[in-house]
Amino acid sequence: MNEYMSEKIPYNDIPHDHILAVKICKGFRPEIPKVIPKLITDLIIKCWDSKAENRPTAKELYQSLGKLHDGTPNDHIFNNTENSYNETNNKEDNYYFQVKKCDIIREKKLRSNFKKNKENIAKNVQTHPQAIYTSRLLNFENLPKPVNSTFQVSQCLDCELDELDLNQDDDQIQEDDN
Repeated sequence: MNEYMSEKIPYNDIPHDHILAVKICKGFRPEIPKVIPKLITDLIIKCWDSKAENRPTAKELYQSLGKLHDGTPNDHIFNNTENSYNETNNKEDNYYFQVKKCDIIREKKLRSNFKKNKENIAKNVQTHPQAIYTSRLLNFENLPKPVNSTFQVSQCLDCELDELDLNQDDDQIQEDDN
């Protein structure tokens, strides 16, 4: 799901070996881009749970993703019996708008890429020579017990760096080297 939504191949720049298997068992996961809707991000994280019983079933995934399928926000914001605000419908509308926002961002990105390189629309993805994307039996012994990732979703920290600050850091590094 993350690969489809992010349009990035996970672990494409590192060898697919025993070290990667150990890292994954210790909670190493691909980055989830910030533009991915929260519903999808939550589902991806649930699918990565180290305990199989905590992962959603195919039916649960189908039901969760079905909320986004109809393509229009719910018209039934008010509950007919009480004429009160219906929280469930509000959440579903919120998911719809999150997905729409993600679609708009992806469309802009596609247009931008198309304008930059009309002849080659497909991405030029560089993969590590030891990154293998075919099914095969991996016989790694003594792998650690799987654990969940220590991060949920990376939080963006907004900060501004002046060019002066960056130059001062460079000057400090050069002084330290001497």
